[in-house]
Amino acid sequence: MILRDLITVTGYVHSAPGFIDQPKILNGASDLLIDIFGEAGRHVRSAVGVNELPLGASVELDMIVQLKQ
Repeated sequence: MILRDLITVTGYVHSAPGFIDQPKILNGASDLLIDIFGEAGRHVRSAVGVNELPLGASVELDMIVQLKQ
């Protein structure tokens, strides 16, 4: 299967209290997805600051994609 459209990306960023630049952190992920998938990689995005992520991760991405059959 091949990607038809990347619909939405939600990024969770491990953040200290008062940190408000989560969207800037996710800019790199968005740029990479567009570089890989071209126009199909353009998406709507949300950035959320969280206190903790599993396995000590700094960033976690949740994506909804539409595939070609």
